[in-house]
Amino acid sequence: MNVLLWILQGLLALAFLAAGVMKTTQPKEKLAPNMPWVNDFSAGTVKFVGIVEALGALGLILPAVTGIAVVLTPVAATGLALIMVLAAAYHVRKGEYASLVTNGVLFLIAAVIAWGRFGPWPF
Repeated sequence: MNVLLWILQGLLALAFLAAGVMKTTQPKEKLAPNMPWVNDFSAGTVKFVGIVEALGALGLILPAVTGIAVVLTPVAATGLALIMVLAAAYHVRKGEYASLVTNGVLFLIAAVIAWGRFGPWPF
């Protein structure tokens, strides 16, 4: 189970780190063709979302690797799951149902990590 959780943590961290870096380094206008949701938010909000995603990605890996404040790993996973719930709510409101698949997959991965890392499971 530990190996599976590490694999999931690595994949989720890569996904959110890439998304976060893109949102923090690219102007909103350049993101809009692939992420039309950015048109509904200020540039500052888009950058804030990117920073939170990048920090969440780091939180999935660094505490567990260093052994320092390891409780932050499932907390980061829970936060990323919450981001996906909020993103899904936004996409439903806008009628962008195709985006729900991505939100759902990322939510499930984050939820499994949070569940697996919060408790002292016997496996």
